[in-house]
Amino acid sequence: MKLRLRYAKLGKIRFTGHRDTARLWERATRIAAVPVATSTGFTPRPRLSFGLALPTGGESVAEYIDIELAEPLTGDDVDPLLLRASDALPVGFTVLAGEISDMKRGSLQETVCAVTWELTAPDGTDVQAVAERLLGAETLPLERVRKGATSTDDVRPQIRSLRADDGALVAELTTNGRGIRPAELSALAFPGAEPLGIRALRTHQWIDHDGQCREVMPLDDDVRLASLGAATVVVPAGTVGA
Repeated sequence: MKLRLRYAKLGKIRFTGHRDTARLWERATRIAAVPVATSTGFTPRPRLSFGLALPTGGESVAEYIDIELAEPLTGDDVDPLLLRASDALPVGFTVLAGEISDMKRGSLQETVCAVTWELTAPDGTDVQAVAERLLGAETLPLERVRKGATSTDDVRPQIRSLRADDGALVAELTTNGRGIRPAELSALAFPGAEPLGIRALRTHQWIDHDGQCREVMPLDDDVRLASLGAATVVVPAGTVGA
């Protein structure tokens, strides 16, 4: 049996990398008395697995963790556990939803097929024109450096959709192959713009279900907006993750 949780990572905690986030979750599950199964061997580790890594500096209301359980839980156990886990995490992390899932489900790393990002545009930007320009391009060459070698990739096929929404560019991007990072999309959308002040927010992770993309764990709009509102009041817009 697994417990799948959806959580937010907002504000200053966005500068915590993926490995440190995993350590924070290990600590939180101990404090919250979550019955986590552990690996065997000389150095047992809690059996935790995550969705796609969030780039450092990016924020999200659609992060996921699968917790393999050492003992069964019932539906009545979930809500109190969510509260304990949220309380055990640093400020900026909030557990938004949870459900008991089948062990037979594929891992999030394997099943996520697309993600949705919101990039806050620089003041005065015609975001609709930006979306139309990128969608209308036959190719979008992007120069990348990996292990000291430079290559140029056409990332246009990885952009599924783009739209303007209240001063933000909302992009649905596939995760096939080497996905587009928000910093890379920002460079294509707003060339020459100062990355400071561009907020990169991941709002959805989508999984393939019988040929259809569906959200991993849907979230009520009021819960999502409440989590965003609390963070937006406290923390100004930050840098786009690299």
